[in-house]
Amino acid sequence: MNKRLIVFGLDCVPPSLLFEKWKAQLPVMKSIIDGSLYGPLRSIMPPITIPAWMSMLTSKNPGRLGCYGFRSRKGHSYIDIQIANARTIRERKVWEILGEHKKRVILIGIPQTYPPIRVNGILVSGFMTPSTDVDYTFPQELKEDIITKVGDYTVDVKDFRTDNKEYIKKQIFDMTEKRFKLLKFLLNENDWDFAMVVEMGTDRIHHAFWKFFDSTHSKFTPESPYSDVILDYYRLIDERIGEILNGISGETGIMLVSDHGAKRMDGCFAINEWFLKNGYLKLNSYPDKPERFSNLDIDWKNTTAWGWGGYYGRIFINLKTRERYGTVNREDYDKVIEEIKKGITEDAPQGTVVKKPAELYPEVRGNPPDLMAFFGDLYYRSISSIGYNKFVTDENDTGPDDAMHDYDGIFVLKSDEEGKRLENLNIKDVAPTILNFFDIKPPEDMEGKVIG
Repeated sequence: MNKRLIVFGLDCVPPSLLFEKWKAQLPVMKSIIDGSLYGPLRSIMPPITIPAWMSMLTSKNPGRLGCYGFRSRKGHSYIDIQIANARTIRERKVWEILGEHKKRVILIGIPQTYPPIRVNGILVSGFMTPSTDVDYTFPQELKEDIITKVGDYTVDVKDFRTDNKEYIKKQIFDMTEKRFKLLKFLLNENDWDFAMVVEMGTDRIHHAFWKFFDSTHSKFTPESPYSDVILDYYRLIDERIGEILNGISGETGIMLVSDHGAKRMDGCFAINEWFLKNGYLKLNSYPDKPERFSNLDIDWKNTTAWGWGGYYGRIFINLKTRERYGTVNREDYDKVIEEIKKGITEDAPQGTVVKKPAELYPEVRGNPPDLMAFFGDLYYRSISSIGYNKFVTDENDTGPDDAMHDYDGIFVLKSDEEGKRLENLNIKDVAPTILNFFDIKPPEDMEGKVIG
């Protein structure tokens, strides 16, 4: 039998929980780690699901991919956006190279695989799939098999930022049970060489329940009935991985990866409050209460810059000849950029980094922001709403959220070497390592190296 490799992608899992805090309570993953090459896996900037998984699976940085997050401006519109999807990424993915070498693949839940794309094998698209009412599989007829074997499949939970903790807990656990049921079915019913599943529940559980176990969190709730929810969820993942591995015969490699880590969220930086108070943004009227940026009456003809919220802040300059009501002359662009970088760094929480895309990536494609801001060593989120009358708040404008993303995810590759921890691993190393497992030479344009 030919070599096979199965990759368990656990979105948002940090080394601190899997390698340290809870390792002893997760017997399956502990046994894998103890016989593996493993270590923290440095993510990209920005360390967010999109584009981190595609950086991992193409071995390309976001500038090369031309993708800087879930959404981007549509052209140079002030308000209109477009959502990243499978068509956003033009670079070759690792499974495409495997397919060229006649390797059959099973892919489940990988971000940016909707609309479903043709592969040499089977694909079930990722969490940005609108619903299971649309076509979300390749081949198309697989959708009917999923209904028969799994039932009402869930691509992602809805409204994970909610105060209804019982609801979201049940939704996350149920989603994960269905994902592993689907994985087991597809592995057993199909010939395959490479299988990969990405579970989004690990991300959702962190954002919904982090404050209940982390005593350093500003909103820590001691003796809560939810104190062990994240640990219990990790135990569920551990058990289901064990069941999958027990059902696989032959020579099969095992890899565990995450696209980024997680940490507590200390608060939010109201980026447009800062622009407003410093004269870069003009409103025709200030709201009586916090209001979404898209709902505000903005005086674009007198605005210099504005920002977007998210796990990092995206900043746009209102540039003449580019924006419809541009106010900044091109010869003044660099001066304005440096003023904003300096001002935000001074006023935002300590550890804030503000960079031009060209300072982060050797090549910048697509439609990038003018500046990218990472607040307070990633303990702070960016929010775009206005109406707080202050720069820093503990209110997230998209709903309750306990956690932020961190730069280090996890990497584990079952090996003959006994529990060898490695340092300086990079998310772009994963694709070359997968190809190397199959004795396929990584293309020269891949940016990562083979691990091991």
